[in-house]
Amino acid sequence: PDPLEIQRQREARRRALSRKRAKEQMQPRTAEPVEGREHVHVQTELYLEEISDRIIEVDVECQTDAFLDRPPTPLFIPAKTGRDVDTQIEEGELFDFDIEVKPMLEVLIGKTIEQALLEVMEEEELANLWAHQCAYGELRNAELAEVQRLEEQERRYSEEKERRIRQQMQVLQKQKETTEKIAARAFAQRYLADLIPSVFNNLRESGYFYDPVERDIETEFLPWLMTEVEEALEKKVLGRTVLDSLIRAVVGRRLDAFSHKQLSDQTEAHAEELMSTDTAPQLAGLTEDAGQLAKQKEVTDQPIVEEQFLPHISLQLEESDQAEMEDFKTE
Repeated sequence: PDPLEIQRQREARRRALSRKRAKEQMQPRTAEPVEGREHVHVQTELYLEEISDRIIEVDVECQTDAFLDRPPTPLFIPAKTGRDVDTQIEEGELFDFDIEVKPMLEVLIGKTIEQALLEVMEEEELANLWAHQCAYGELRNAELAEVQRLEEQERRYSEEKERRIRQQMQVLQKQKETTEKIAARAFAQRYLADLIPSVFNNLRESGYFYDPVERDIETEFLPWLMTEVEEALEKKVLGRTVLDSLIRAVVGRRLDAFSHKQLSDQTEAHAEELMSTDTAPQLAGLTEDAGQLAKQKEVTDQPIVEEQFLPHISLQLEESDQAEMEDFKTE
């Protein structure tokens, strides 16, 4: 192998190792466990892998066919083409390797040393950066702890303030409710002092509080009395109408009787005059007329009898009306 290639591989390996170390140093680490505890490595891969001290081994056999013996493959010698040509090189014509390679080695070694110095400086710079980062992390953690302490203290102060404000608001609300209740109670007492008597008076005037005897008289007795009085008045009116009709009939009959009597008197006078002058046949006709007049008298005698009973009936009706009126007044 070429020594330059080997040197390059070594440098690349060293460079990768230094990068890996720097990367590991730059990555944040887990904090140290508290007293009495320890950290345990946990598998976080996407697939599960069983971890054991002994690897599971399995024996598997496979039988292959036997190879047949064959003759060895002859050496391949390509066919010769072209013409053979040779060159004669004298001593001193070719270059000396040690002398010719010296400037190249100087350049490679210088570059290697320069790269190594750069990597060392880079490592020192990374170490300084890591130290600064650790100091900054410690300072930042301390400041964060102080900020958290101040925030927690401010939160406690604010909660205490809100709690005190709520307590004061509740006290004020209770005082307000108490004053409102006292004022409402006093107002209600003053308002209801005259309300109850007025309500009872209105109810009494409206008829909700009544005397049962008076209510019974108003609802039962007075309607019955009014109906009875109406019936009595209807009977009186009916009697009076009947009496008026009877009086009208009697007056008419007496008027007819009086007119018939005048006619009979005139006929008798006329008959007497005719009796002195007329003959017996005329006397027979007059007797027939006298019979008819007697019948008319019998007819006209009936109103006279009725006239005898009508005053008595009218007096009885007037007496009954006066008695009923006196009874109604006494009731």
